[in-house]
Amino acid sequence: MQVRPRSLIISAQMRVVLQRVSQARVRVDGQTVGEICDGLLALVGVTHRDSVKDARAVAAKMAGLRVFRDQEGKMNLSLLETGGKVLVVSQFTLYGEVRKGRRPSFVKAARPEPAERLVDEVVTALESEGIEVSTGRFGAMMEVSLVNDGPVTILVETDGGRMV
Repeated sequence: MQVRPRSLIISAQMRVVLQRVSQARVRVDGQTVGEICDGLLALVGVTHRDSVKDARAVAAKMAGLRVFRDQEGKMNLSLLETGGKVLVVSQFTLYGEVRKGRRPSFVKAARPEPAERLVDEVVTALESEGIEVSTGRFGAMMEVSLVNDGPVTILVETDGGRMV
């Protein structure tokens, strides 16, 4: 059995860029479609092999991730403990491949229909934890604005429903 070098292994991971924010907003055609204060902005990228298990794992990680300050100023509290909110924005460009040429390739990003279902599953799973969720508009040209609190930015990835 021949083992391929790690750099050639094709990744099949749901990717989420989390930013702790004091405020975040998404506008489409000049209208605000989603807005939060004090919580997480979640830019969610879906690839071809992601599943409902991945969406639920990402949501569970977001809900319990201790990235909010406690009374001593330490990152020790989660969304569940602070009552923080989440703004979920679909972001296929997280799968932009730039190793060759000057124009990103997005072939690793999932097609719109399955991607939208899985982004919706992330939202549903967060809401089932009692977390208030706002969203962007899937497939739309969105203007995202935020005030990154900290700054705190964390990359979350899953593979087969497990964190990697």
